[in-house]
Amino acid sequence: MTGAAGSAFDRLPGVEQLAEELDERIDHIPCSLNEYGYDPWGYSPRVFKRYMLPAAILYRYYFRCITRGIENVPEGGCILIGNHAGQVAFDGLMVSTAMVLEAEPPRLSRAMGEYWLGTLPWLSVLLDRIGSAVGTRQTCADMLRGGECVLAFPEGIRGMNKVYADAYQLQEFGLGFMRLALETNTPIVPFAVVGSEEQAPSIVNLERFGRMFGMPAFPITLTWPWLGPLGMLPLPARYHIEFAPPMRFTGASNDEDEAVEEKVQEVKDVIQDMLRKGLAERTTIFF
Repeated sequence: MTGAAGSAFDRLPGVEQLAEELDERIDHIPCSLNEYGYDPWGYSPRVFKRYMLPAAILYRYYFRCITRGIENVPEGGCILIGNHAGQVAFDGLMVSTAMVLEAEPPRLSRAMGEYWLGTLPWLSVLLDRIGSAVGTRQTCADMLRGGECVLAFPEGIRGMNKVYADAYQLQEFGLGFMRLALETNTPIVPFAVVGSEEQAPSIVNLERFGRMFGMPAFPITLTWPWLGPLGMLPLPARYHIEFAPPMRFTGASNDEDEAVEEKVQEVKDVIQDMLRKGLAERTTIFF
């Protein structure tokens, strides 16, 4: 593993072997690169390797992720749809890492960021380099038609920044992912993450205070802001990630909202059922 991050982490026990495994798997991710080493959406395997080692360490040793059903993710274009939680999007990072470490062959999942992330110049470029992008409709459609695997959270901020009293209760889903699936004839793969709600339990969300700083939310957790920057670190809750079989839908992408909402509800019901099952089977939060 190259880069400053790789050099620092390689000194930890077992990480050098993980870094070698990660390098090899990233090399086997199918992608079409230009003469400068970037794909049509700005993805760079060289940059991706540099930033994926910390994610892989979190996946294997911190959150100790248990992933099931990843064989349900089909080849070609597909949309991964799941529950969102945890104040900071470690859930998306862990699902993306699972696609690299666990999928056969390894896949790059194009995690679609919130629109406001595109207003941060340095971050928007980094998201492109590691295979993600701000979730514009045209970008998603182009990626799906190009056979890419797109990762999206229809709850958005509503799910990520909800208080712990609402843990594992799916919030309102946006309709955009279903319209894209219909437009591009793309299968949807529902997934559920159990463990993300416990990484940063929120007591209250001061939305108005957050807007003063240009942020969509300002959650107060058990550790933030009381511990300062350390309070932003997630608790080591064990992640359980499960993928369901793909779902296909027919219909016009410009149907009335009511018709699209019925299809969205089918996906939502599958995810909620997986969450209930996962919670019932979980015997401990942190071990």
